[in-house]
Amino acid sequence: MNTFTVLVRREMRVALSLKAQPLWFRVLKWVALIGFVARYHAAPWFWTFMIGCFVMCLGLHFFYRWKTLAWTRSWGGWNDVRAADGLR
Repeated sequence: MNTFTVLVRREMRVALSLKAQPLWFRVLKWVALIGFVARYHAAPWFWTFMIGCFVMCLGLHFFYRWKTLAWTRSWGGWNDVRAADGLR
């Protein structure tokens, strides 16, 4: 496997780990996001807000990934380091 494939597989295992977020929380999060988009998609500030949220979330993702050494160390709130163990 090439490095990109290993990286994508590791990211997907961490993202889909049920120890990181329970299923009910994921469903609730998507319902809230879809409800927000349905309610405010015509507002003039909507795309500015969505792009700002995307940039902040991407920054937080990379910060957390840096602090956990690419998901291989526990750092605050997430203890499923085995999700990334076999894919180093």
